[in-house]
Amino acid sequence: MFYRYEIKNNGIENILYLYVTMTYEFSKELGKNADDNELKRRTSNFIKNNNINFDGNKVYLVIDGIVVKAFQMSKENVVNQESRKNNFDDVDYMVTVQLEDESIIEISLQQFLLGALATNMVPNLSIEVLKAMAILYRTYVFKQMTEEKLVRAINNFFVYKPIDYYKIAFAPDYDKVVATLKEAIRQTNAMFVTYENKYILPFIHICNFGHTLEDSRYPYLSSVPSLWDATSPFYVDTISFSYDLLSSIFHFTITKDSEFKITEISPYGKVLKLSIGGQDINGNKFTSLLHLKSQFLSIILNKNDISIITKGWGDFLGLSLCGACHLADNGCSYANILSYYFPKVKLCEYIKELS
Repeated sequence: MFYRYEIKNNGIENILYLYVTMTYEFSKELGKNADDNELKRRTSNFIKNNNINFDGNKVYLVIDGIVVKAFQMSKENVVNQESRKNNFDDVDYMVTVQLEDESIIEISLQQFLLGALATNMVPNLSIEVLKAMAILYRTYVFKQMTEEKLVRAINNFFVYKPIDYYKIAFAPDYDKVVATLKEAIRQTNAMFVTYENKYILPFIHICNFGHTLEDSRYPYLSSVPSLWDATSPFYVDTISFSYDLLSSIFHFTITKDSEFKITEISPYGKVLKLSIGGQDINGNKFTSLLHLKSQFLSIILNKNDISIITKGWGDFLGLSLCGACHLADNGCSYANILSYYFPKVKLCEYIKELS
Protein backbone atom coordinates (compact mmCIF):
# COMPACT_ATOMS: atom_id res chain seq x y z
CA MET A 1 0.00 0.00 0.00
CA PHE A 2 2.65 2.56 1.08
CA TYR A 3 5.74 2.65 -1.13
CA ARG A 4 7.56 5.76 0.14
CA TYR A 5 7.51 8.19 3.04
CA GLU A 6 8.83 11.63 3.99
CA ILE A 7 8.86 13.53 7.25
CA LYS A 8 8.44 17.29 6.80
CA ASN A 9 8.30 20.06 9.37
CA ASN A 10 5.82 22.89 8.76
CA GLY A 11 7.52 25.15 11.30
CA ILE A 12 5.35 23.91 14.14
CA GLU A 13 5.40 20.11 14.01
CA ASN A 14 6.67 17.10 12.05
CA ILE A 15 4.24 15.61 9.54
CA LEU A 16 4.51 12.10 8.09
CA TYR A 17 3.75 11.96 4.35
CA LEU A 18 2.88 8.45 3.15
CA TYR A 19 2.85 7.87 -0.60
CA VAL A 20 0.18 5.38 -1.59
CA THR A 21 0.08 2.99 -4.53
CA MET A 22 -3.36 2.48 -6.02
CA THR A 23 -2.64 -1.19 -6.72
CA TYR A 24 -3.93 -1.74 -3.19
CA GLU A 25 -7.68 -1.08 -2.97
CA PHE A 26 -8.80 0.74 0.13
CA SER A 27 -11.01 3.50 -1.31
CA LYS A 28 -13.64 3.04 1.43
CA GLU A 29 -11.06 4.17 3.96
CA LEU A 30 -10.52 7.52 2.19
CA GLY A 31 -14.04 8.88 2.56
CA LYS A 32 -14.75 11.82 4.84
CA ASN A 33 -16.85 9.74 7.21
CA ALA A 34 -14.66 6.66 7.08
CA ASP A 35 -13.39 5.07 10.29
CA ASP A 36 -9.64 5.82 10.46
CA ASN A 37 -8.80 2.92 12.76
CA GLU A 38 -7.73 0.59 9.95
CA LEU A 39 -5.56 3.28 8.36
CA LYS A 40 -4.00 4.02 11.74
CA ARG A 41 -3.26 0.33 12.26
CA ARG A 42 -1.58 0.03 8.84
CA THR A 43 0.31 3.26 9.35
CA SER A 44 1.53 2.13 12.77
CA ASN A 45 2.73 -1.17 11.28
CA PHE A 46 4.46 0.68 8.44
CA ILE A 47 6.28 2.89 10.95
CA LYS A 48 7.38 -0.13 12.98
CA ASN A 49 8.35 -2.33 10.02
CA ASN A 50 10.49 0.40 8.46
CA ASN A 51 12.13 1.71 11.64
CA ILE A 52 10.71 5.21 11.07
CA ASN A 53 11.66 7.56 13.89
CA PHE A 54 8.56 9.78 13.81
CA ASP A 55 7.78 11.90 16.87
CA GLY A 56 4.73 13.69 15.51
CA ASN A 57 1.13 12.60 15.17
CA LYS A 58 -0.17 14.13 11.93
CA VAL A 59 -0.21 11.91 8.82
CA TYR A 60 -0.95 12.85 5.20
CA LEU A 61 -1.71 10.24 2.52
CA VAL A 62 -0.49 11.24 -0.94
CA ILE A 63 -1.59 9.88 -4.32
CA ASP A 64 -0.04 11.26 -7.52
CA GLY A 65 1.31 14.25 -5.60
CA ILE A 66 -2.07 15.16 -4.08
CA VAL A 67 -2.89 14.87 -0.37
CA VAL A 68 -6.08 12.78 -0.32
CA LYS A 69 -6.39 12.10 3.40
CA ALA A 70 -5.18 13.58 6.68
CA PHE A 71 -5.56 12.05 10.12
CA GLN A 72 -4.08 12.19 13.59
CA MET A 73 -2.08 9.38 15.21
CA SER A 74 -2.09 9.05 18.99
CA LYS A 75 1.17 8.50 20.86
CA GLU A 76 0.02 4.91 21.42
CA ASN A 77 -0.16 4.45 17.63
CA VAL A 78 3.27 5.94 16.92
CA VAL A 79 6.01 3.49 17.85
CA ASN A 80 9.52 4.74 17.16
CA GLN A 81 12.59 2.63 16.55
CA GLU A 82 13.74 2.58 20.18
CA SER A 83 10.45 1.21 21.53
CA ARG A 84 10.34 -1.37 18.77
CA LYS A 85 13.68 -2.76 19.86
CA ASN A 86 12.20 -3.86 23.16
CA ASN A 87 8.65 -4.76 22.12
CA PHE A 88 8.91 -6.70 18.87
CA ASP A 89 6.27 -9.41 18.40
CA ASP A 90 5.60 -11.71 15.45
CA VAL A 91 1.87 -11.10 15.93
CA ASP A 92 2.24 -7.34 15.42
CA TYR A 93 4.78 -7.32 12.59
CA MET A 94 2.80 -7.12 9.34
CA VAL A 95 4.05 -8.78 6.17
CA THR A 96 3.07 -7.76 2.67
CA VAL A 97 2.65 -10.97 0.66
CA GLN A 98 2.39 -11.29 -3.10
CA LEU A 99 0.34 -14.40 -3.87
CA GLU A 100 0.72 -16.67 -6.89
CA ASP A 101 -1.91 -14.68 -8.82
CA GLU A 102 0.10 -11.50 -8.03
CA SER A 103 -2.59 -10.14 -5.70
CA ILE A 104 -1.34 -8.52 -2.49
CA ILE A 105 -2.39 -9.33 1.07
CA GLU A 106 -1.18 -8.09 4.44
CA ILE A 107 -0.90 -10.61 7.29
CA SER A 108 0.98 -10.93 10.54
CA LEU A 109 4.42 -12.50 10.59
CA GLN A 110 3.03 -15.25 12.82
CA GLN A 111 0.38 -16.17 10.25
CA PHE A 112 2.95 -16.11 7.46
CA LEU A 113 5.34 -18.37 9.35
CA LEU A 114 2.51 -20.80 10.17
CA GLY A 115 1.69 -21.21 6.48
CA ALA A 116 5.32 -21.42 5.40
CA LEU A 117 6.22 -24.05 8.00
CA ALA A 118 3.13 -26.15 7.26
CA THR A 119 3.85 -26.16 3.53
CA ASN A 120 7.48 -27.15 3.79
CA MET A 121 7.65 -29.53 6.75
CA VAL A 122 8.10 -33.28 6.47
CA PRO A 123 6.39 -35.74 8.87
CA ASN A 124 7.60 -36.16 12.46
CA LEU A 125 9.83 -33.09 12.64
CA SER A 126 11.08 -32.28 16.13
CA ILE A 127 9.92 -28.95 17.52
CA GLU A 128 13.61 -27.95 17.76
CA VAL A 129 13.90 -28.40 13.98
CA LEU A 130 10.70 -26.42 13.47
CA LYS A 131 12.19 -23.63 15.59
CA ALA A 132 15.31 -23.58 13.41
CA MET A 133 13.15 -23.42 10.28
CA ALA A 134 11.02 -20.63 11.78
CA ILE A 135 14.16 -18.57 12.43
CA LEU A 136 15.42 -19.06 8.87
CA TYR A 137 12.04 -18.17 7.34
CA ARG A 138 11.69 -15.14 9.63
CA THR A 139 15.15 -14.02 8.51
CA TYR A 140 13.99 -14.21 4.89
CA VAL A 141 10.90 -12.13 5.70
CA PHE A 142 13.05 -9.45 7.35
CA LYS A 143 15.40 -9.48 4.35
CA GLN A 144 12.61 -9.18 1.77
CA MET A 145 10.60 -6.57 3.67
CA THR A 146 13.77 -4.50 4.09
CA GLU A 147 14.88 -4.79 0.46
CA GLU A 148 11.66 -5.18 -1.55
CA LYS A 149 8.86 -4.32 0.91
CA LEU A 150 7.09 -7.60 0.11
CA VAL A 151 7.52 -11.37 0.26
CA ARG A 152 6.46 -13.61 -2.61
CA ALA A 153 4.38 -16.61 -1.55
CA ILE A 154 6.26 -18.75 -4.07
CA ASN A 155 9.99 -18.10 -4.06
CA ASN A 156 13.24 -19.99 -4.50
CA PHE A 157 13.31 -21.24 -0.90
CA PHE A 158 9.81 -22.17 0.23
CA VAL A 159 6.09 -21.84 -0.52
CA TYR A 160 3.50 -20.05 1.60
CA LYS A 161 -0.14 -21.13 1.81
CA PRO A 162 -2.67 -20.07 4.46
CA ILE A 163 -2.69 -22.48 7.39
CA ASP A 164 -6.43 -23.18 6.82
CA TYR A 165 -5.43 -24.82 3.54
CA TYR A 166 -4.20 -27.81 5.56
CA LYS A 167 -7.34 -28.53 7.60
CA ILE A 168 -8.07 -31.65 5.57
CA ALA A 169 -4.46 -32.67 4.91
CA PHE A 170 -3.59 -32.59 8.64
CA ALA A 171 -6.89 -34.09 9.86
CA PRO A 172 -7.53 -35.40 12.46
CA ASP A 173 -4.40 -33.83 14.02
CA TYR A 174 -4.83 -30.36 12.53
CA ASP A 175 -5.27 -28.53 15.87
CA LYS A 176 -2.32 -30.39 17.38
CA VAL A 177 -0.05 -29.60 14.42
CA VAL A 178 -1.03 -25.92 14.43
CA ALA A 179 -0.43 -25.70 18.19
CA THR A 180 3.06 -27.17 17.74
CA LEU A 181 3.88 -24.73 14.92
CA LYS A 182 2.63 -21.78 16.97
CA GLU A 183 4.78 -22.89 19.89
CA ALA A 184 7.87 -23.15 17.66
CA ILE A 185 7.20 -19.62 16.41
CA ARG A 186 6.48 -18.27 19.91
CA GLN A 187 9.64 -19.72 21.42
CA THR A 188 11.77 -18.11 18.68
CA ASN A 189 9.89 -14.80 18.59
CA ALA A 190 11.97 -12.07 16.88
CA MET A 191 14.98 -14.35 16.29
CA PHE A 192 16.90 -14.34 13.01
CA VAL A 193 20.40 -15.07 11.71
CA THR A 194 23.00 -12.87 10.07
CA TYR A 195 26.40 -13.06 8.40
CA GLU A 196 28.54 -9.95 8.70
CA ASN A 197 25.48 -8.05 9.97
CA LYS A 198 23.35 -8.94 6.94
CA TYR A 199 20.36 -11.26 6.72
CA ILE A 200 21.12 -14.63 5.11
CA LEU A 201 19.00 -16.68 2.73
CA PRO A 202 17.13 -19.68 4.21
CA PHE A 203 18.86 -22.63 2.55
CA ILE A 204 17.13 -25.84 3.66
CA HIS A 205 17.10 -29.31 2.07
CA ILE A 206 15.54 -32.59 3.13
CA CYS A 207 18.47 -35.00 2.81
CA ASN A 208 22.03 -35.09 1.43
CA PHE A 209 24.57 -37.84 0.72
CA GLY A 210 26.63 -37.45 3.88
CA HIS A 211 27.67 -33.80 3.94
CA THR A 212 26.36 -30.38 2.98
CA LEU A 213 27.94 -28.26 0.25
CA GLU A 214 29.58 -24.87 0.01
CA ASP A 215 28.65 -22.29 -2.59
CA SER A 216 31.09 -19.50 -3.46
CA ARG A 217 28.19 -17.08 -4.04
CA TYR A 218 27.15 -17.37 -0.39
CA PRO A 219 30.17 -17.23 1.96
CA TYR A 220 28.06 -18.15 5.00
CA LEU A 221 27.41 -21.65 3.59
CA SER A 222 29.80 -24.33 4.87
CA SER A 223 30.38 -27.96 4.00
CA VAL A 224 29.77 -29.98 7.17
CA PRO A 225 29.39 -33.75 7.72
CA SER A 226 25.82 -35.00 7.91
CA LEU A 227 26.26 -38.77 7.98
CA TRP A 228 22.85 -39.26 9.59
CA ASP A 229 21.28 -38.54 6.18
CA ALA A 230 22.57 -41.86 4.85
CA THR A 231 20.09 -43.62 7.17
CA SER A 232 17.14 -41.64 5.83
CA PRO A 233 14.40 -43.26 3.72
CA PHE A 234 14.93 -40.29 1.37
CA TYR A 235 18.60 -41.10 0.81
CA VAL A 236 18.10 -43.06 -2.47
CA ASP A 237 15.22 -42.84 -4.92
CA THR A 238 14.63 -44.58 -8.25
CA ILE A 239 12.15 -43.56 -10.93
CA SER A 240 11.59 -44.84 -14.50
CA PHE A 241 10.49 -43.06 -17.68
CA SER A 242 9.43 -44.57 -20.98
CA TYR A 243 11.12 -43.22 -24.09
CA ASP A 244 7.78 -41.91 -25.37
CA LEU A 245 7.22 -39.98 -22.15
CA LEU A 246 10.73 -38.52 -22.31
CA SER A 247 10.09 -37.45 -25.90
CA SER A 248 6.92 -35.61 -24.89
CA ILE A 249 8.65 -33.90 -21.95
CA PHE A 250 11.73 -32.72 -23.84
CA HIS A 251 9.96 -32.09 -27.18
CA PHE A 252 12.29 -34.14 -29.36
CA THR A 253 12.39 -37.83 -30.27
CA ILE A 254 14.13 -40.08 -27.75
CA THR A 255 14.43 -43.82 -28.36
CA LYS A 256 16.34 -46.79 -26.94
CA ASP A 257 19.02 -46.02 -29.49
CA SER A 258 19.51 -42.42 -28.33
CA GLU A 259 22.81 -41.75 -26.62
CA PHE A 260 22.61 -40.60 -22.99
CA LYS A 261 25.75 -38.92 -21.77
CA ILE A 262 26.63 -36.89 -18.67
CA THR A 263 28.95 -34.21 -20.01
CA GLU A 264 29.72 -32.09 -16.94
CA ILE A 265 29.68 -32.74 -13.21
CA SER A 266 30.71 -30.71 -10.18
CA PRO A 267 33.65 -31.74 -7.97
CA TYR A 268 31.14 -33.41 -5.64
CA GLY A 269 29.37 -35.29 -8.43
CA LYS A 270 26.40 -33.02 -9.13
CA VAL A 271 25.24 -33.39 -12.74
CA LEU A 272 25.55 -29.98 -14.40
CA LYS A 273 25.05 -30.89 -18.07
CA LEU A 274 23.79 -33.85 -20.08
CA SER A 275 23.51 -34.81 -23.73
CA ILE A 276 20.57 -36.89 -24.99
CA GLY A 277 20.62 -37.86 -28.64
CA GLY A 278 23.05 -35.02 -29.31
CA GLN A 279 20.84 -32.44 -27.57
CA ASP A 280 22.52 -30.57 -24.69
CA ILE A 281 20.42 -30.17 -21.53
CA ASN A 282 21.18 -28.20 -18.39
CA GLY A 283 21.29 -30.46 -15.31
CA ASN A 284 18.99 -28.22 -13.29
CA LYS A 285 16.43 -28.15 -16.12
CA PHE A 286 16.67 -31.94 -16.52
CA THR A 287 15.99 -32.40 -12.80
CA SER A 288 13.15 -29.89 -12.79
CA LEU A 289 11.34 -31.27 -15.85
CA LEU A 290 11.46 -34.84 -14.53
CA HIS A 291 10.68 -33.77 -10.93
CA LEU A 292 13.78 -35.54 -9.63
CA LYS A 293 14.80 -35.12 -6.00
CA SER A 294 18.38 -34.03 -6.70
CA GLN A 295 21.01 -33.46 -9.37
CA PHE A 296 23.16 -36.20 -7.89
CA LEU A 297 22.00 -38.93 -10.23
CA SER A 298 22.83 -41.97 -12.33
CA ILE A 299 21.02 -43.17 -15.46
CA ILE A 300 20.38 -46.82 -16.38
CA LEU A 301 19.28 -47.55 -19.96
CA ASN A 302 16.72 -50.33 -20.37
CA LYS A 303 14.98 -51.79 -23.42
CA ASN A 304 11.69 -49.94 -22.92
CA ASP A 305 12.60 -47.17 -20.52
CA ILE A 306 15.34 -45.54 -18.47
CA SER A 307 15.79 -45.70 -14.70
CA ILE A 308 17.19 -42.70 -12.83
CA ILE A 309 18.71 -43.18 -9.39
CA THR A 310 19.05 -40.04 -7.29
CA LYS A 311 20.87 -39.53 -4.00
CA GLY A 312 19.53 -37.09 -1.44
CA TRP A 313 16.67 -34.62 -1.77
CA GLY A 314 17.37 -30.97 -2.48
CA ASP A 315 20.46 -28.90 -3.25
CA PHE A 316 22.48 -30.02 -0.17
CA LEU A 317 22.96 -26.39 0.91
CA GLY A 318 22.44 -25.18 4.47
CA LEU A 319 20.20 -27.02 6.91
CA SER A 320 19.50 -30.73 6.36
CA LEU A 321 16.12 -31.64 7.84
CA CYS A 322 17.08 -35.30 8.23
CA GLY A 323 20.37 -34.43 9.90
CA ALA A 324 18.72 -31.79 12.09
CA CYS A 325 16.18 -34.37 13.32
CA HIS A 326 19.00 -36.66 14.42
CA LEU A 327 20.70 -33.78 16.24
CA ALA A 328 17.43 -32.92 17.99
CA ASP A 329 16.85 -36.56 18.96
CA ASN A 330 20.26 -36.50 20.63
CA GLY A 331 19.47 -33.46 22.74
CA CYS A 332 20.52 -30.56 20.52
CA SER A 333 18.52 -27.32 20.61
CA TYR A 334 17.52 -25.17 17.64
CA ALA A 335 20.54 -22.95 18.41
CA ASN A 336 22.87 -25.99 18.30
CA ILE A 337 21.31 -27.10 15.01
CA LEU A 338 21.72 -23.69 13.38
CA SER A 339 25.29 -23.28 14.60
CA TYR A 340 26.17 -26.74 13.26
CA TYR A 341 24.80 -26.26 9.75
CA PHE A 342 25.59 -22.51 9.57
CA PRO A 343 28.83 -22.24 11.64
CA LYS A 344 29.69 -18.79 10.27
CA VAL A 345 26.44 -16.99 11.13
CA LYS A 346 25.20 -15.25 14.27
CA LEU A 347 21.90 -16.00 15.97
CA CYS A 348 20.19 -12.74 16.93
CA GLU A 349 17.03 -11.44 18.45
CA TYR A 350 15.58 -8.30 16.92
CA ILE A 351 18.35 -5.75 17.63
CA LYS A 352 19.65 -7.71 20.66
CA GLU A 353 22.32 -10.31 19.81
CA LEU A 354 22.02 -13.73 21.46
CA SER A 355 25.21 -15.49 20.43
